[in-house]
Amino acid sequence: MNAKPRVLLTNPIHAALQPVLAEHCEVVLAPDTTPATLARLVVDADALIVRAQLSPTLFDHAPRLRAVVRHGVGLDMIPVEAATARGIPVANLPGSNTQAVVEYCFAAMLQLRRGLATLDGSLRKDGWARARPLADSGTELGGSTLGIVGVGAIGSRLAAIANAMGMRVLGLTRRPDALPAGVHAADKATLFAQSDVVVLACPLNEQTRGLVDASTLDTMKRDAVLVNVSRGPVVDTQALLAALRGGRLGGVALDVHDKQPLTGSEPVFEAPNLLLTPHVAGITDTSMRAMSEGAVATVLALLRGERPPNVVNPQVFR
Repeated sequence: MNAKPRVLLTNPIHAALQPVLAEHCEVVLAPDTTPATLARLVVDADALIVRAQLSPTLFDHAPRLRAVVRHGVGLDMIPVEAATARGIPVANLPGSNTQAVVEYCFAAMLQLRRGLATLDGSLRKDGWARARPLADSGTELGGSTLGIVGVGAIGSRLAAIANAMGMRVLGLTRRPDALPAGVHAADKATLFAQSDVVVLACPLNEQTRGLVDASTLDTMKRDAVLVNVSRGPVVDTQALLAALRGGRLGGVALDVHDKQPLTGSEPVFEAPNLLLTPHVAGITDTSMRAMSEGAVATVLALLRGERPPNVVNPQVFR
């Protein structure tokens, strides 16, 4: 009787899906995600489900590996070129957390524009008379301009909802001819200068690293809001903190950071008008289940020798 293939998880998947995977495979959950631990455990792995940053040399230690699946969308955690060089297929799960990220963006916009948590805290601490006037400084999203940097699945869904809310939408993308209806193509300078809210939803690459620098921040409206659900290095954090301290922005929401996890000692914790979250824009119970279902299905298909359409390096099959 053949032994079950071994699947290494860098982190837990949804509780409802781990037993499904275990029916077909031996499941190994890494006790931590340090490079040394993953290098030790991947030696005997036939497949890998990724929710953590992988070392560029991890696949040097993986002689049996036949499948790598990103539990999500972004591929910056995986050294795809190294996998391809070794003939290892890598897959991700496009669209699996789009709705979660979009809802996070609007939650962040509304918090920064309407300050409901601030109102709640003031009402509880200071009473009705002091809390109620705080609403006078709130502003509505309807009638304002939303600038989206990176109009892919997330950006397109953001735009559709923003249009329904009465927002004007500008989009900055590599393919302005393919923008969805209701999105007006804009260059970088125009988008940042005219937008009341800017959402960064682009991938991190050499073109987007440091995209939002001091000169870009200086062109934004003084009451503008910036939401980053992309990757931390897309923004020059020091320049951003200087803009916040100088009162040159209305508010910022950062779900992604230069180095993760945050320790609590970083300067961002002292900045005014800054909403911080621990890289959770795409994480809800709903999205976790969808991502786990997709990851399990893709891993099992690859282990059966199939060629799923969500493999990002299909040249390994040739």
